[in-house]
Amino acid sequence: MPLQTHTEARSAVSMIDASIEEQVHGRVRPGSSEARLLLAQARNAAYAQAAQGRLGDGVALLCNALEMAPMSVDLLSDVGALLLAAGQLQEAALYAHRAVLLSPQHAPSLYTLGFALSGLGEVKAAIEVLTLLSEGEALETLRRDSPELMPIVETELLRLRAA
Repeated sequence: MPLQTHTEARSAVSMIDASIEEQVHGRVRPGSSEARLLLAQARNAAYAQAAQGRLGDGVALLCNALEMAPMSVDLLSDVGALLLAAGQLQEAALYAHRAVLLSPQHAPSLYTLGFALSGLGEVKAAIEVLTLLSEGEALETLRRDSPELMPIVETELLRLRAA
């Protein structure tokens, strides 16, 4: 399937934003299958925007979705991941930390938080977070969902411990 044109992508984002806006204003019941579908569409559209180099549009879309579901670990984690990719380390750490507070073993959030802290020079905190990611439920999730990230985490932990 060919990449969407810029106009088509903007149109898709606008439609999803409008759907999210409807949900925020009570036209869609929170937690309903329609609400979950809208959140999934927002996440997919945000990553599509990011893949086309429009990280800011992706982050904006996810932040709009967060208005609908402010306690969504997946949305918080996704915002953090896109901010990390954009080099916005402080903001990435804040979103990832909020997600980890809600779900302490959430592997994607631990990954984002660990690398954001590392980039910020918070070595001790980064070691703690990446060590958590290398244990228990978080490690199992990482192995299952993103095994290609395991050597990256291990390498970063070794680097940080040697610092």
